[in-house]
Amino acid sequence: MTDLNLPELEIDPPRRSLLRNLSVVWLVPVLAVVVSLGIAWKNFSDRGTLVTITFSTAAGVIPGETTLKFREVVIGTVENVQFTPDLQKVIISARIQKDVAETLPSDSQFWVVRPNVSANGVTGLSTVLSGVYIEGAWLPVSGSVVHSFTGLEAEPILRPGRKGMRITLRSKSGSLLPAGGPILFHGVEVGKLDVPRITDTGDSVLVDAFINAPNDKYITTATRFWDTSGFSVKLGPSGVALDVSSLGSLLRGGIAFDTTFTGGEPIKDTTVFNLFDDEDAARQSIFTQIGDDAVPLAVIFTGSVNGLAAGAQVEYHGFRIGQVTGINAFIERTSGNGRVVKLRTEIEIDPQALGLQASTGKSEVLAFLRDAVSNGLRARLVTTSIFSPALKIELAELPDEPKAEMIIGADSVPVLPSVVSDLPDLNATADGMLKRINGLPIEELMQQAISLMASIEAVAGSDDTRAAPGALVKLLDDTRGLINKDDTQAIPTELRGAIVDLRKVVEDLQKRGASEKLVTLLENANKVSANLDQASQSFPQLIKDLQELAAKAKGLKAEELIDSTTKLIQDANAVIGTDGMKSLPADLSGALVQIQAALKELREGGAVDNVNAALASAKDAADSVAQAADGLPKLTAELDALVGKANALVAAYGAKSNFNDQTLQLLRDLQAAAKAATQLARTIERNPNSLLIGR
Repeated sequence: MTDLNLPELEIDPPRRSLLRNLSVVWLVPVLAVVVSLGIAWKNFSDRGTLVTITFSTAAGVIPGETTLKFREVVIGTVENVQFTPDLQKVIISARIQKDVAETLPSDSQFWVVRPNVSANGVTGLSTVLSGVYIEGAWLPVSGSVVHSFTGLEAEPILRPGRKGMRITLRSKSGSLLPAGGPILFHGVEVGKLDVPRITDTGDSVLVDAFINAPNDKYITTATRFWDTSGFSVKLGPSGVALDVSSLGSLLRGGIAFDTTFTGGEPIKDTTVFNLFDDEDAARQSIFTQIGDDAVPLAVIFTGSVNGLAAGAQVEYHGFRIGQVTGINAFIERTSGNGRVVKLRTEIEIDPQALGLQASTGKSEVLAFLRDAVSNGLRARLVTTSIFSPALKIELAELPDEPKAEMIIGADSVPVLPSVVSDLPDLNATADGMLKRINGLPIEELMQQAISLMASIEAVAGSDDTRAAPGALVKLLDDTRGLINKDDTQAIPTELRGAIVDLRKVVEDLQKRGASEKLVTLLENANKVSANLDQASQSFPQLIKDLQELAAKAKGLKAEELIDSTTKLIQDANAVIGTDGMKSLPADLSGALVQIQAALKELREGGAVDNVNAALASAKDAADSVAQAADGLPKLTAELDALVGKANALVAAYGAKSNFNDQTLQLLRDLQAAAKAATQLARTIERNPNSLLIGR
């Protein structure tokens, strides 16, 4: 067997796939890494935008704990606190929400909220337990890229985004403008003051103020502001008046405003208002305040101007129209090439105070003053009061003064002509007053005062005066005993009962119709009086007719009438004896009783005056009846004689003739009328009031 040198076979192992070695188990760590990276990116992107705020101090601020809030909502956290390179300030780095950071404008305000106790109140009490935090305030804008801000040392008074009006107040002293002080309108807080600042010229203090909407609509050109802090004491005709606005204003100060006159116009933001010391000064400012369009003038006085100072009033007919702005000296050359020093007073005149329009120009005002000067307008010095050496300028109309003109000075300032002032000499006045005081009878007055005191002491020390208090005490005891008696105590009860009874009587009278009865009775009395008057007027005619009838009857034969008259009397007796005639007196008596009762009620009801008037009328009627009754007896005698003759005449004419019948009837009527008239006359003569009262 031969050996064959055969090459060895190269056997290549099969290639293994990379995917073959992969296992599903390896997906778990891969997914874990991916999730971790996603969470890390999420945390990185959600951590917000980093902003820096610069403060002068970082007291209480702790990185990682101190939060940043906007409208009391947490929007971020402080990450780092570090110094500026010069170590003068502290930079606080805070990371806030990205969507919030995009709305931060450059004027955003940040401050650290800490516990604070001040005159304006207590703030930041919540930070005692939770720690301090940073508060932010801004008016959001979109797309902002500003990330660096300067913080405030305290909470701002005027926060951005608040609706209202911003104004500026000007005062001579900053003590009247406390930071954070309230602004009051009719006692209600409607705004606040900001931190005061001094003007560039250093002559006044300015402070920004904010009036909340909708109360800012009350701010117009007619608005005036005044200080309400502290209190004021005024002595006037009504006594001492203490003015205190409120306890809050007394402690922390404050400003008030009001509209002092009508016709004010709306204003714009940042308008400057003057601050007055009190309300009276603010309201008087419409008459005393000099406007911005005041016209400058000058006055040169002859003599001393001691007592005249800047701010003194310039008056016209007692009304303030301007003020003195300054007094300076100048040199004037004389005719002899000499020099003389004179004093020139500079003043300002308000055109509106003179009655000119606000739009009146300076040239028109000067033309007006030139005309006034040509008519006698002059400037002179007068004292403000008899007890003060202070002076003021008065523009007076003196037509008797020599003609003068208003000239233009070297500095183009018009110069008003002046007159010599008749100022009182205070020294002479004081000397005269002292002389009058020395001339007073002081010793006599003292002697009289001593005598008066001695008399008063004698009166006070007398026994009667000393006994007066005891007598007064006794009188009071007697009075007290009288009041405490049972009888005295019962008086109110008895009066109350009497009033109740009187009220019942009045009610009963009203129910029974007493007033109606009284009216009816008075009407009936008036009718009776009228009937009597009418009857009395007819009596003379009746008497005349009877006399004529008697004359005619004399011509008749009386014998024939005797039988007829006798029969007439018998018939009359028969009529009188009937039941109807007998019941007539009873009926009349009942009626009279009722009338008597009614008259009693009327007499108790106070109707006497009315009844007296009716009785007066009845009396007049009765007098007339009495006059007529005087002739009745004679008439009766004549009638009796006539009847006797008539009986004889009737006997002659026969009983059944027509003449006899007519004559008998006439005689019956005449006899009845005569008897009735006689009885009526006698009754009225005995008792004239029987016509009314029935008796």
